[in-house]
Amino acid sequence: MSATIIDGKASAARLREKIAAYAAELKSRHGLVPGLATVLVGSDPASEVYVKNKGKTAEALGFKSVHVGLPAETSQETLHAKVRELNRDRSVHGILVQLPLPKHLDENPMLDILDPAKDVDALTPINAGLLLSGRAHLVSCTPAGTMLLLKEYVGDLSGKEALVIGRSLLFGKPAAQLLLAANATV
Repeated sequence: MSATIIDGKASAARLREKIAAYAAELKSRHGLVPGLATVLVGSDPASEVYVKNKGKTAEALGFKSVHVGLPAETSQETLHAKVRELNRDRSVHGILVQLPLPKHLDENPMLDILDPAKDVDALTPINAGLLLSGRAHLVSCTPAGTMLLLKEYVGDLSGKEALVIGRSLLFGKPAAQLLLAANATV
């Protein structure tokens, strides 16, 4: 068996071109500009970089980018109010609430009120359940990207053995479910 070098940067560039073209088509045909909102509670440096890059990428692809920065001491009620406001905002089509939240905040109630249709990380109970049942509409970006790379470089995953290390809601569990849906043995 020989190793295959996966060129993730080249694959990402091709995907970005497709997404930018689709966003431009949405705007020209329907007057619709896709909107992504990011919510960051606190000032974790790694999270700040991640969220900033998401906004830059969204804008480069022709999306509207909205960033909501909340102080670390934000209450659960204030966070919920902001998420509900973004749920109602018709110009926002996707919401990313950066996790982890500060320790005094509980992510589960926030995920319970996040509109599943706007949940770009696919962490709400509805999206997680749809993924488990093989009927996902939205999938967390990193496992979805991993599957795109595997399909591009490996091809059909039926009958292949796959190892997923970790069980996080953001990567491990969704990656395992996507591999199972592709008929791999996990």
